[in-house]
Amino acid sequence: MIGVQDLRKGVTFELDGDLYRVLEYQHHKPGRGNAVIRTKLRNLRSGGTLDRNFTSGERVQDVRLEKRSLQYLYRDGPLYHFMDTDTYEQPVVPAEAIGDAAQYLKESMTIDVLFHQGEALEIELAVTVDLKVTLTEPGVKGDTATGATKAATLETGLVVQVPLFVEQGDVIRVDTRTGDYLTRA
Repeated sequence: MIGVQDLRKGVTFELDGDLYRVLEYQHHKPGRGNAVIRTKLRNLRSGGTLDRNFTSGERVQDVRLEKRSLQYLYRDGPLYHFMDTDTYEQPVVPAEAIGDAAQYLKESMTIDVLFHQGEALEIELAVTVDLKVTLTEPGVKGDTATGATKAATLETGLVVQVPLFVEQGDVIRVDTRTGDYLTRA
């Protein structure tokens, strides 16, 4: 058990039978009375967010998550299949745990998966990922001085805005936090 005053951004804990991760944390001490800890929490099982206020002195059950590096194999409907390269075990992760990160996954990619008591809760992608451009319009010559962009479809189906000089078949680096083009790889 930990006191709510020890909660910080990124801490995972159990509350009312659900697992939550702290997204935002603010300690507020009014002139009179007890301090109030204002938090924004994300439910790791459902993905929903919740604003919750705690009074100073409350306690919650802290949770330790197991992080394992797994290799992505393939998708089968709502299930994503991975392989542990050390034990050759093949855990299956539901689409709810993958979330928006699915648009950055490609076969043979190694990512970190967070588990709690054998249940896959979420994945952690690298900050950048290199993906191949499968479809884009050709750039118009002489239009490069304006910093214009065009849409490009990547091998995973993700559509990003890229500079006009990027062509079909190029490999580009994409920021997984924002979904923006960074550079050619």
